[in-house]
Amino acid sequence: MTATLPATPRKRAEIGRAPQDTRGNWRTYLALTAVMLVSAFPLYWMFVIATSTDEAVSSIPPTVTPSGELMNNLREVFSLQQVYFAASLINSVIVASVITLSTLFFCSLAGFAFAKLRFKGRNALMVVVILTLTVPNQLGVVALYILMGKLNWNGTLLAVIAPGLVTAFGVFYMRQFVQHAVPDELIESARIDGALTMRIYWNIILPAIRPALAVLGLLTFVATWNDFQWPLITLNGTEFPTSMVALSDLASGNYVIYRRVLAGAFAATVPLLILLIIGGRQIVRGIMEGAVKS
Repeated sequence: MTATLPATPRKRAEIGRAPQDTRGNWRTYLALTAVMLVSAFPLYWMFVIATSTDEAVSSIPPTVTPSGELMNNLREVFSLQQVYFAASLINSVIVASVITLSTLFFCSLAGFAFAKLRFKGRNALMVVVILTLTVPNQLGVVALYILMGKLNWNGTLLAVIAPGLVTAFGVFYMRQFVQHAVPDELIESARIDGALTMRIYWNIILPAIRPALAVLGLLTFVATWNDFQWPLITLNGTEFPTSMVALSDLASGNYVIYRRVLAGAFAATVPLLILLIIGGRQIVRGIMEGAVKS
């Protein structure tokens, strides 16, 4: 027979405590449903106007059900000569994809360095990185425009891509995740086995922070896709801007055709919805793991 150890006071308290029901009641689900409906209504209204005619848009009371004019409205948007909307969407895909991949690589590499490597001035440099988050982007627009002009990049996609190749938020987020997700003992054992720093980064760090990469990738892609100010400034006067600038061109003029504008907005929203559907589970997992580790 095996002897059983006496239960500690903490264990006895855990044994005597009744399990708590973590399921929400009907009020919780009602509140969540209301929040979901309010949040989704602008997307639904955009789709309704994008599928309507000019008469339906200007009718009083306004129509609240979709019509069958979506393809005609999209055809008008993509055939406009003053707005090359198809090329603008391609430019947005290129810019957002390059910036997202670059941000994931450089921010994860910098986060690994700040979290696990020991070098002089590490904490001071991290403080400088965090302080850059307090500086508004608008303060650097003039200097950035002058710099891009000296490089002869204004009016090209390079001027839109270069400033977003790495972000201070991404470095800080990756540093926090790597610090909690990867034990120091695992890195030390890899060094004993002869693994170099880049080998440790590629074979140990990247697999461990995959959920965090999914979250950062989604946030970066959406922020880059929706960026309007800097592409408007640096691509001013070009024939092929990004999608947000093309949407502003659709909405400009003395007479705005709202069904065209919202049909273009619907076309620009579809890639983001596809990205959310594909990576939604990994994104939720990354957010939950970050909440537990913090």
